Amino acid sequence: MESLKVRIKRRLETYLELDIDGFRKFIIDILLRLKKVTVEQLYKELNRKFKVSFSAVASTLGYIHSKLGILHAYKESYKTPIVYSLKEEYEDIVKGALIKSAAKPS
Repeated sequence: MESLKVRIKRRLETYLELDIDGFRKFIIDILLRLKKVTVEQLYKELNRKFKVSFSAVASTLGYIHSKLGILHAYKESYKTPIVYSLKEEYEDIVKGALIKSAAKPS
């Protein structure tokens, strides 16, 4: 049986391989740099480089959280937005996947 980290690494690499316009790599890089983001913060960062809707950013973050398993999501209260943070145990895997995807020609 494969370890969880190996499966997550493979999922993340596949996710980044399917990146056509650099949108996914940009999001993963932001998560790696900032460690904690809300949908609104990520939306503002992405809008500087890409033309993207707020709902697209929210769904992408939700997908990364639920399917890739590299994010932790929490709310301080029901009035505050969800804060997504990169799980520390996956930082090296994320860095490696970004380096690997950058080395491959698009």
